[in-house]
Amino acid sequence: MNFAIKLSALLFISTISLFFQEADISKRLAHFNLDSKHLAIDGFDPVAYFTSGVATEGSKKYSLSYKGVTYYFSSSKNKSLFEGDPIKYEPQYGGWCAYAMGDNGEKVSINPKTFKIVEGKLYLFYNKLFTNTLIPWNEDEVNLKEKADLFWKDLIK
Repeated sequence: MNFAIKLSALLFISTISLFFQEADISKRLAHFNLDSKHLAIDGFDPVAYFTSGVATEGSKKYSLSYKGVTYYFSSSKNKSLFEGDPIKYEPQYGGWCAYAMGDNGEKVSINPKTFKIVEGKLYLFYNKLFTNTLIPWNEDEVNLKEKADLFWKDLIK
C-alpha cells in the first residue's frame, strides 16, 4: 500500500514537471526568431561567431535542438562546444535585432552576417537596403543594451 502511494505521487509529480517544461518550451518558441521548423539564425552556426569571428553557415548534418530551438553547426566540434555551454552561444533577445529591442522593444528580423560579440554574448542586427542597425547600436551601445535587456526580460516573463 505504501509503495503504491509513493509510486502514484512520483507519477503525479513527473507529469506536472513535464507539463511545465513543455509550457516553458512553447513560451520560449513563441518569442524566438525562428523559421517554421524552429531553426534559429537562418541556419548560421552560433559557435562560429565566437571561434572564427565570421558568420558561417551551418549544416543540417550537424544540427541540434536545444529547448525546442534548432541550431545548425559547421562542424561536429562546434556542435560539441554548444552542447557544453548553450547559454554562452545562444544569440541574445531570441535572435531578434538587438538595436530594435533596445530602441523600442520591437522584434525585428536580422541579417545573420551582421553581428557583434559584447561581453561574451552574441548580438544580431538588421541590415537590409540602406539600413544597418549595428551602426546606431555602436553609437549608443551601453544605453541600448540596458534598455534591450529590460524590454526582453519584460517580454519573456
